[in-house]
Amino acid sequence: MGTIRVPEIVPPPADDCLRLKKAFEGLGTDEEGVIWVLGRRNATQRKQITEAYQHLYKASLLDRINSELSGDFKKAVLLWVYDPAERDARLIREALKATKKRVKQLEVLVEVACTTPPTHLVAVRKAYSLLFHSSIEEDIHSNVASAALRKLLVGLVSSFRYDGEVVDTNLAISEAVELYKCIKARLFQSNRFLWILSTRNVFQLRETFECYHRSFKNPIEQVIREAIIGIGTDEDSLTRAIVTRAEVDMVKIKTAYSEMYKSTVESAVDGDTSGDYKAFLMTLLGTRL
Repeated sequence: MGTIRVPEIVPPPADDCLRLKKAFEGLGTDEEGVIWVLGRRNATQRKQITEAYQHLYKASLLDRINSELSGDFKKAVLLWVYDPAERDARLIREALKATKKRVKQLEVLVEVACTTPPTHLVAVRKAYSLLFHSSIEEDIHSNVASAALRKLLVGLVSSFRYDGEVVDTNLAISEAVELYKCIKARLFQSNRFLWILSTRNVFQLRETFECYHRSFKNPIEQVIREAIIGIGTDEDSLTRAIVTRAEVDMVKIKTAYSEMYKSTVESAVDGDTSGDYKAFLMTLLGTRL
């Protein structure tokens, strides 16, 4: 369940376009006007606004946002307005092509591959090829130095994960043991290790990870992170999670975040962001009326 608050009566796309056009005109941009319109529209409505803006004003709404806004606020709004598959394709491309690439930037590939429906991953791969004339797998091979990480990422983005909520507890127990043996022997490129991580549905993996934690006392996410890539917490992922999940499952994410960190997503945003950027994220979280 998402957190954005779409009005009960949504204005016609032409009316939203007019308000955005007025927000962009004059000496200074009316950022609150931009937030008021785009922060309260779902993906279908945003697409209609984008198409209507092009039709009415013979100009690209994305280009106008790019020229009128700035900083993190601009990046967040652009990501929000992009078609979801194109947005995720661009995020993956940005991560893979970063000049000074840090491994934590590659977490976006894991997020797209593991937390979205298989049909969305297929759409992302298609969008990536159309936009950049290359495949995600090819660019992983060209831009990721670690052989173990490279093989894992290729497996994740090229698999078609079962999209269901069925969980087999006995299977989770046995596969937790298999993962433990692979990790202990540092067999991160073994076919079995990669197959479990890249093909099991999210709910089955969650049960397997919980079994691993109960049996071997360490969270498997931490063990794999430290053993393969040694990354720490990526605060930027909080912002990305809000923009990409606000109309999907942000309610669940907020609950899980509170349980894990004994704090709220809103508190994290309040402490780490400011200005229009903060106002936009809070709008997506449904905390600004």
